[in-house]
Amino acid sequence: MRGPSISLADVIVTYRRVPAVHHLSGTFEAGSLTAVAGPNGAGKSTLLKAIMGLLPVSDGRIDLGGLNARQVAYLPQVPEIDRSFPISVEQTVLLGAWPRAGAFGALDKAERTRAAAAIAKVGLAGYAHAPIASLSVGQWHRALFARLIMQDAPVILLDEPFAAVDERTTGELMTLVHSWHEEGRTVVAVLHDMSFVRRHFPRLLLLAREVVAWGPTEEALSPENAERARAMTDRWASEPCSHDHNHGGA
Repeated sequence: MRGPSISLADVIVTYRRVPAVHHLSGTFEAGSLTAVAGPNGAGKSTLLKAIMGLLPVSDGRIDLGGLNARQVAYLPQVPEIDRSFPISVEQTVLLGAWPRAGAFGALDKAERTRAAAAIAKVGLAGYAHAPIASLSVGQWHRALFARLIMQDAPVILLDEPFAAVDERTTGELMTLVHSWHEEGRTVVAVLHDMSFVRRHFPRLLLLAREVVAWGPTEEALSPENAERARAMTDRWASEPCSHDHNHGGA
């Protein structure tokens, strides 16, 4: 499955009248594996939400290479997802079939078979009927990755997918991410651990509301670029409202 490129042309996204992403232009290349990193407040999560259409673009354009947002698999930051809803692991994973079946579509035996295979692939065999509220943090991450498998999407967006997860679970889920990349899917992940990014992600967007660097990871992660990212974020923090008056609020 070959994923398309995702192109951004002079994209501005405002949040509470503050420019969270400012004049962002560049391309996540087709079939690439890219980390998005930067200081706190750099606009990383905002960027993924804008790509998904969950936040409006104040200016500029995002091109999903002919796809619509329903054809993109998206894992938000796990703390944003409410686990109090009384559903099972299997039911959670089957939600990944909705882009094919529709909200009221029947989930046939083939979809349930695929769900069982996805659950087994992430190491949760035997947990299909367990309520999601009973899962550990690591097991919950595995269930969400199984849902991504079910979506079978050419583009996958991950927002801090390994936060608070143990090393073993992280390693096993990262193996799955590498397999998606090898299959030609376009994968973008927001991450904060730079040593992890260096080991696993060949490309990097270093973001500080604006692009600091975008390209091969070792080049983008130069000490000069890291310092520039910190300085740019500090500058935005000291001028909270001076750049948004031409573009409105979000």
